[in-house]
Amino acid sequence: MSAGRLPRQPAWSTVKAIMITLVVNGKSHTLDVDPTTPLLWVIRDYVGLNGTKFGCGIAQCGACTVHLNGSPTRSCVTPAQAAVGQEITTIEGINDGADVLHPVQQAWIDEQVPQCGYCQSGQIMSAAALLERNPAPTDVEIDKAMAGIICRCGTYPRIRKGIKRAARAINAQNVEQAGDG
Repeated sequence: MSAGRLPRQPAWSTVKAIMITLVVNGKSHTLDVDPTTPLLWVIRDYVGLNGTKFGCGIAQCGACTVHLNGSPTRSCVTPAQAAVGQEITTIEGINDGADVLHPVQQAWIDEQVPQCGYCQSGQIMSAAALLERNPAPTDVEIDKAMAGIICRCGTYPRIRKGIKRAARAINAQNVEQAGDG
């Protein structure tokens, strides 16, 4: 090998496909796939959910963010086999099948967060995970949780405003539910 050249990496197609079962948005999918295929492509090409976006392919932009057991995960670098036995939630399932939008989705509309919209599924998935862990984040906590989700349009102030609005809505729902119990 000459200096400066990387060793050749095997293509996905060199690994034999196997049957794996993934639970995506509460539904079980048994698929015949190469287990090293990135979860992003399994979600999009095999399961047929296209809300999760391909941005960079190296876990740097965040457009591909999904939840694995509630934690934001970059699906472009996560092998499908790593998601077996875990609950996968995509942007299509963020509202748990309810007829209303998730509070983060509603806040995004109310605050007119998106410009081009390409990064928004990753932004929303990361924001929802943050608010699940921390229902009243500070600006610093928001910035830390959202770091690495790149918005080429620069709507970061609206994203922060949307997260704060969603936090207020979630906290109001929690108070209302506590009063009903």
